[in-house]
Amino acid sequence: MTEPALVVNNLEKTYAGESGRAGTHALAGVSLTVEKGDFFALLGPNGAGKTTLIGIVTGLVNKTGGKVSVHGVDIDTAPEKARTYIGVVPQNMNLDYFGKVSDIVVNQAGYYGIPRSVAIPRAERIFKDLGLYEKRNDQARMLSGGMMRRLMIARALIHEPQFLILDEPTAGVDVELRRSMWEYLTGLTKAGVTILLTTHYLEEAERLANKVAIINKGEIIVNGTMAEVLTMHDSLTSPGAGESGYRGGKLEEIFLQLTKEK
Repeated sequence: MTEPALVVNNLEKTYAGESGRAGTHALAGVSLTVEKGDFFALLGPNGAGKTTLIGIVTGLVNKTGGKVSVHGVDIDTAPEKARTYIGVVPQNMNLDYFGKVSDIVVNQAGYYGIPRSVAIPRAERIFKDLGLYEKRNDQARMLSGGMMRRLMIARALIHEPQFLILDEPTAGVDVELRRSMWEYLTGLTKAGVTILLTTHYLEEAERLANKVAIINKGEIIVNGTMAEVLTMHDSLTSPGAGESGYRGGKLEEIFLQLTKEK
């Protein structure tokens, strides 16, 4: 039986408080499974726990309790092996802005022990797929915001991870670039790469993802296939709601109803 790409079991995280204050309970017993080949959307308002969860999975944040495994590898007992399965595109730009585009990606391959003779042609292929080939000799600071996002995806893919984590990958990207990135990411899942996506563009999640979970105040409040979650729409939205104002997509309206302050 194929191991899931990600298994999160009863995950807890409490950040220590300051000056005797109670700590912040960022994750309260979160359990989640992302099957191999899924395009999985993890949605939630700011401060819901998405970034903390991703930080724990990728080894950047220490958990308070619970278990996490990536492709069957426990992140506590074999953290380095677990990280070889993962490619991460963080929300915040963390590039060497004065580095050459090709060097940024090829040097990243070196951290995984990939020789330059393999990394250079692999990087060129990724650059062509992402529309970065003509920019490969430019410094990163010369790229547009959308091209920088693509460069971060290229860097995350250079070691050919089986599990790609995308944290707001299209923030600040224009519509045309966003759509071409959607097509590229969909192609990755068809090729067998599992994707975990966080985004505030809910129409993006609705279009791309086949599974979705909504996290709020450190707890998973919805988890299922996109089709199952969208069937919640009519029961959550009252007839006539929004007729005199803005109406979003079904997922957006479900999200707002479930996460609004009571």
